[in-house]
Amino acid sequence: MVNDKLNKSDWLKPENMIRLYAAGAFPMADEDTGKINWYMPEVRTIIPLNNYNFPRSLKKEIEKSNFEFRFDFDFLQIVNGCADRENTWISDELIAAYLKLKEHGYVHTVETWKNGKLIGGLYGISYGGAFFGESMFSRESQASKAALIKLLEHLNQKNFVVLDVQYITSHLEMFGAIEISFDEFNRLLQVAYSRECVF
Repeated sequence: MVNDKLNKSDWLKPENMIRLYAAGAFPMADEDTGKINWYMPEVRTIIPLNNYNFPRSLKKEIEKSNFEFRFDFDFLQIVNGCADRENTWISDELIAAYLKLKEHGYVHTVETWKNGKLIGGLYGISYGGAFFGESMFSRESQASKAALIKLLEHLNQKNFVVLDVQYITSHLEMFGAIEISFDEFNRLLQVAYSRECVF
């Protein structure tokens, strides 16, 4: 958890949120109390942009599907989809803070649509050449995985350096996610911030 000189009521102001993200921290609301804390784990998980895995089964699924991919089209539907589960760290207060951060151009979505309906996607925060992935959801098989592949392709096209996914999961491992020390993560962030990337 982050110890910071800021008053906790100020942590969700856009200028402070992006400063905390840029330092390698991320927020989560307690499922029971709704209290929002910022975390900075000593071990961080990234998907290497120059060495990610595109699962063959997913490639075939995308090829035969009629998925449509959109960027930054409907953030509110995406974040509400991510929060729509029995236990969630995405509180209403945090959603409101993300909406303000979005107005400053830092929050982005990759969305999977089918037959005019949103069926999955993800959102995260972009700063310099770093993208901090926050959450994803699916209403149809492979929808969130397809959005993640589109994100990886997009970040490479835009010359990004880092895709942070916070914690390792079997879901992310199939895309080549690896754990690194926070020192190594911080070194990657410094390289990322030297680039003027536009999502």
